[in-house]
Amino acid sequence: MIVTVTPNPSIDRTVTLPGALTRGAVHRVTSVTSQAGGKGVNVARALTLAGVETVAVLPAAANDPLVTALQAIAVPFRVVPTAEPARTNLTVTEPDGTTTKINEPGATLDAATVAALTDAVLEAADGADWVVMSGSLPPGVPASWYADVVARLASHPCRIAVDTSDAPLAALVGALDRGAPDLIKPNGEELASVLGLAPETLENAAAQGDPAPVVSAARRLIDRGIGAVLATLGAAGAVLVDRNGAWLATPPPITPRSTVGAGDSSLAGYVRAEVGGAVPPQRLQMAVGYGSAAAALPGTTLPTPAQIDLNAVQVSPISPIPATH
Repeated sequence: MIVTVTPNPSIDRTVTLPGALTRGAVHRVTSVTSQAGGKGVNVARALTLAGVETVAVLPAAANDPLVTALQAIAVPFRVVPTAEPARTNLTVTEPDGTTTKINEPGATLDAATVAALTDAVLEAADGADWVVMSGSLPPGVPASWYADVVARLASHPCRIAVDTSDAPLAALVGALDRGAPDLIKPNGEELASVLGLAPETLENAAAQGDPAPVVSAARRLIDRGIGAVLATLGAAGAVLVDRNGAWLATPPPITPRSTVGAGDSSLAGYVRAEVGGAVPPQRLQMAVGYGSAAAALPGTTLPTPAQIDLNAVQVSPISPIPATH
């Protein structure tokens, strides 16, 4: 079983424009969709579509539209009650795939609710293969929450993945001596920033066909205890680094329609492959297959297994592995 954790879930509302977004102008949209969202929820949705046993743990208010949306798509979930409903995030997509996101901060969680959410995660972790914790943290949740939960999960046999950014990612990396996840999934900018590098450094190098700086940065985190780093790099693909090697996956050519959920789909693909017994290069191939398929779909639509073309994803080892600096 896979447990996904979404501390800051949302209703994701996506509007599609017939042309380019112009600031200050009036636009007529061609379509509008609303779906249950938040990064961990997206992972749970993708895994459920693949037939992988999954449960989504999240805070939500009674009669929250988010709960109704999860019920409608048959994603199993466990709710920690809150006083406020989940946020609504707005995504604007343009015909060329350009995506503009406007995210609300989320419902404020008090100390008792944060403690209840922590307990729910620890309880759900019993018997789980993976605990996947994803996304931003809402008001009231300390930046150290992911790091704290990772440390408390150390006594559980499950594997742990974390996909977050900014202060929560910095806090996680700063507390690796207390507990390290088996996998993190930053993009190039997030990986650079948490190591004090210029944000564009790694993604620019990857776009120019040089994954070595990404590998070198990932190894700095692996040397500190993280099991593997899956660095997603947009159109340049993704790099996977663990203690035994490093690999680059090049995505197939697609017509991008929306990048919303692409990174979450990549994480779902990796976990799906891992629980299926795949070796690291195959996990990376599945991750990029899922991310590419998601980017080719409208709004927050997530891919089904039938939409994944693994043969179109090229994976190659990166050797020699660059030394850590």
